[in-house]
Amino acid sequence: MELRTPGEIDAMAEAGQVVAKVLAATRQAAVEQLDSGVTGKDLDAVAAQVLSDNGAESCYVGYHPAWAPSPYPAVLCVSVNDVVVHAIPDGTQLQPGDVVSVDFACSKDGWCADAALTFVLGPTPDPAVLKMIDTAERSLAAGIAEMRRGNQLGDVSHAIGETARADGYGLLADHGGHGIGREMHGSPFVENEGRAHRGPKLKSGLVLCLEPMLQLGGRDDYRHTADGWGVATADGSVACHVEHTVAITDDGPRVLTQL
Repeated sequence: MELRTPGEIDAMAEAGQVVAKVLAATRQAAVEQLDSGVTGKDLDAVAAQVLSDNGAESCYVGYHPAWAPSPYPAVLCVSVNDVVVHAIPDGTQLQPGDVVSVDFACSKDGWCADAALTFVLGPTPDPAVLKMIDTAERSLAAGIAEMRRGNQLGDVSHAIGETARADGYGLLADHGGHGIGREMHGSPFVENEGRAHRGPKLKSGLVLCLEPMLQLGGRDDYRHTADGWGVATADGSVACHVEHTVAITDDGPRVLTQL
């Protein structure tokens, strides 16, 4: 686990501000343009403009992990309803009631940051979905609260999982958070469930992305979409995904990806 200096964390926070601006702009565009027609590709174009305006680059364009069938072709991920993560934004028009998760990472001056949010479109969102999103956000907050010098990595995982499971939600299997720095993904892998007081000790300078991924149906399993990129719930239930990039400092956790 690489540790970052205070100056490097400040540089990552600059990238984090761009990430936060992109997420805010895409959510605003989805809400404001819903009646006139808005698609995932439209949100991708919004993200590209914010990137250009802020002198940053998407970490996703051309990204090609070993499990993926081809390089990722878009600036951000836009996952809708039963698709949890990694969906390529397309030309399908978003509809009232859609549960939209936007995941985005960028690099600015050589440093990366990564975050995600989920929201429901339209004037009458399903209360059950809103409760799931609230639980995901509380799970994320619980994990962040454990990111303190002297704690252990299992404390973070346990806090996330305990909060999510208390309300009966599923947690997407085989997926979780990660280290981040010069590259978008690095060590350690951060489970969304685990045992407290286990794992490596947390030290100042460690920067992690925490990202709970909850499934309304209560199951953890999944399937891949036809393009090989999207990860969807196996039972077809809707899902949500929230994420922040967080640094451990001598003064406690510092969230780098919020405005």
